[in-house]
Formats: sequence, structure tokens, C-alpha cells
Amino acid sequence: MDDRISEVRSLYDEHGPALLRYLRRLTGRREVAEDLLQETFVQAMRSLERIGKAHSRRAWLFVVARHLGINALRRARPTVPLIEAIAATPAVEEDPRLEPMRRAIAELPELQREALQFRLRDGLSYQEIADVLGVPIGTVRSRLHKAVNGLRGRLKTCED
Repeated sequence: MDDRISEVRSLYDEHGPALLRYLRRLTGRREVAEDLLQETFVQAMRSLERIGKAHSRRAWLFVVARHLGINALRRARPTVPLIEAIAATPAVEEDPRLEPMRRAIAELPELQREALQFRLRDGLSYQEIADVLGVPIGTVRSRLHKAVNGLRGRLKTCED
């Protein structure tokens, strides 16, 4: 049992902060995110054998966190949508180019926006994004390519 606890503690130390940031953005509430993070690691404790067989332990944890977060959002029906929560995140020194970028990202189709956020905000690799979303890596590449092209088009329109 001590080995299992130390394994989960190691996973938490390595991936807990990134998962908490993700869950906080997803839910918009720190308390809910902390509860979901705890539940993610409870499931990790129960599934250490599956984690060991996973292509990426980090991706496995994001899959669990994402499912728990989405289920919590469905049950709770939050009052602040994810995009508004992201847009409301304060920057140290607000760059005037950020607001048009936030609006452009918010206008992307949901599947493209989600892949882009996993890549940019969470730093997941293409393979990890594919694992989290349960899609082939080619689909991730396609979504990211379309998202970047969509952003270029939207931001070019803003500049004109």
C-alpha cells in the first residue's frame, strides 16, 4: 500500500498543478476544481495498473480530469461559460493584442478551440491531446491546423 501511495504522491507532485489549472479554467471555480483534482487522484489510486500501461501518464490523468470536469459542469450548469472565465483571467500587463486574440479563439469551433487550449495552455503534446480526446493524432493535427488558419483569418480581419 505504501508503494501505491508514494506512486500517487509522485504523480500528484508532477502533474497536480497543471491539472488544477486546467480544471479551474474548465469549471471557473477553484473549490470545484480542487474537489475534481482530488477525485482525479482517487481514481488514479484505484487504477495504478492502467496508468502504468498508458502511453502517457499525464495524458491519462487529463482524460480522467476532463471527464470528471465535463460531468460536473453538466450537473451544475455553471453561470460563467468557459470562454468568459478565460477572458476574465487577469494579465500582469495587458497587451492590447490579447483581447482580439481571445475573441478570435472564442469564435473557433469548439473542437478546434479545445485542441488549441490543450496545446497552448496545458502544453500537451499532439499524442497526449489525441489520448485525452480519444481521437487519432492526425485529427489533432488537422484541428490545430484549422484553428491556426482560422485565427490568422480572424486576426487579419481585425487588423484591416
